[in-house]
Amino acid sequence: MIEGGIRSGKSDGIVATRFPPEPNGYLHIGHSKSIWLNFTIAEEFNGTCNLRFDDTNPEKEDVEFENAIKEDVEWLGYKWSGLYYASDYYDKFYECAIELIKQGKAYVCELTAEQTREYRGKLGEAGKESPFRNRSVEENLELFEKMRKGDVEEGKAILRAKIDMASPNMNMRDPAIYRVKKLKHHRTGDAWPIYPMYDFSHCISDALEGITNSLCTLEFEDHRPLYDWFLDQLQPLVNHKHPQQTEFSKLKLTYNIVGKRDLRKLIEEKHVEGWDDPRLPTLRALRRRGVSPRAIRGLSEQVGVTKKESVIDMGTFEAIIRDDLNVHAPRAMCVLDPVKVTITNWDASKTEELEAPSHPNNEEMGVRKLKFSKTVYLEREDFEEVPPEGFRRLIPGGEVRLRYAYIIKCEEVIKDASGKVTELKCSYDPDTRSGTGTSTKKVSGVIHWVGEGDCEKATVRIYDRLFSAEFPGKAHDGDYLKDLNPDSLYVFDNALVEKSIANTKPEQQYQFERHGYFVADRVDTKPGQLVFNRVVTLKDGWKK
Repeated sequence: MIEGGIRSGKSDGIVATRFPPEPNGYLHIGHSKSIWLNFTIAEEFNGTCNLRFDDTNPEKEDVEFENAIKEDVEWLGYKWSGLYYASDYYDKFYECAIELIKQGKAYVCELTAEQTREYRGKLGEAGKESPFRNRSVEENLELFEKMRKGDVEEGKAILRAKIDMASPNMNMRDPAIYRVKKLKHHRTGDAWPIYPMYDFSHCISDALEGITNSLCTLEFEDHRPLYDWFLDQLQPLVNHKHPQQTEFSKLKLTYNIVGKRDLRKLIEEKHVEGWDDPRLPTLRALRRRGVSPRAIRGLSEQVGVTKKESVIDMGTFEAIIRDDLNVHAPRAMCVLDPVKVTITNWDASKTEELEAPSHPNNEEMGVRKLKFSKTVYLEREDFEEVPPEGFRRLIPGGEVRLRYAYIIKCEEVIKDASGKVTELKCSYDPDTRSGTGTSTKKVSGVIHWVGEGDCEKATVRIYDRLFSAEFPGKAHDGDYLKDLNPDSLYVFDNALVEKSIANTKPEQQYQFERHGYFVADRVDTKPGQLVFNRVVTLKDGWKK
């Protein structure tokens, strides 16, 4: 479509797009597709992409959200050509409204909100004209000026376009252009007691900025005739070629909700810890979870642009995240729930240094050093006194290989008064050091470990999906709270990680061998305090 427009000379060879969020909340995964599409289209055609804040409703907007949106867009790897605000154009919007009144195409209506809905009619049934529809131009100008001066109370009057109350498109039935809102705006203060509606302000903003392609989601498809109508009436004032609105399907994921009101409810009722809780689909939550911008862009690229509404399986996104981290994340060992192992035939004064690759497929990442000594720690779940069928790890009298180290054999199990295993006494086979090729002994299991004196304590958070249902609330008349996953977070406070990652910086990603992909929490990780979040499992499927 864009190439065709360039060939026809419609846009003088120029491609200009924009990403126009309302600064009343944090961006979520759904916004990432719009960001990706607008910025990559501009880049592909050597054009421009503006970031423009649609700040026409002061009731819920805040500079906090503006700053967060700018940060998120930059984090995704994009640079806007120009930074604009709808409030930059308030004077122009007002001038355009006056022009419509003078043309006899706008009027001040004093119907109540309820009456307005009633007069609007229903699909397949024409609406009724407002009794105020045929006021004179002079009277409408006078009344609109009173609205502008703040002499009209909220809800007592609106400015409406005069189009067609019998139109089959409900958006064309004399839509509102301006409403009275006596609220302080975070940029313009108390200068304006009236604020334009989105359908009116958005198309004018696009035209004033020279946008050639107004790309938006499918719910605006029925609004396109109104977008075009406003620009057709106001062409001399906006003084630019008519932008082309084109719609595409939203990005939706299973096991998620993205409505701002719903997300706010989860936060206010303490089901999650804030807008950046790693279980949420907000971009700052995904960042804290450890999802990279590469993976988020990759999801949009894989889903592509379509007119068909669909919901992408969360497993598809997780696979993209996993593939990305498999390439970029160095390896390390972490024991979530440690149990002490004493190597009975090891000299207590001896420490042996071992090597392990930082990445099995990338030699440029180098190697990491591991120290093997008389005391090591294993994962508690890697030992069973009475093993289930198919168990291939350590059992009494059994042998396993410690990864990158030796084969050990369990000789004795020590328990406390409650019967909990507190220590395993094992022997090691000195001829089985990994990488030497001196032993032909085979064992069925290979398990990870950390050495005493060569590890650091860490807090590890195991995140699962926030909802246990594919479509939260669908089976409960929309009550998504009934589908909350009670096991969406499990915290290991006494985990041990190998010393090689003791100085990890926030947002550093790792694969903890056998456990999954993890990231050092960007908020809570500090010098001397390691906190890791699980990003995604090693394979499809989730578990504690």
